[in-house]
Amino acid sequence: MKKQTKGKLCTAPNIGSPDDFYESLLAIHEGLGMDESDALNARLILILANHIGDGEVLQEALEAARA
Repeated sequence: MKKQTKGKLCTAPNIGSPDDFYESLLAIHEGLGMDESDALNARLILILANHIGDGEVLQEALEAARA
């Protein structure tokens, strides 16, 4: 996996085991109501945004998600 430089969003596949991650993502939502699931997603987004920490990358991600 290639490390990205500051201020550049990586949109190429970059997860070692994407199917495993997707399975985990679905599993963590099991048994939750819609409000609880939405809250979990919001917390996950904030945790990952904090990990990224680069405002330019985060803005690019917001724009990519909206497109």
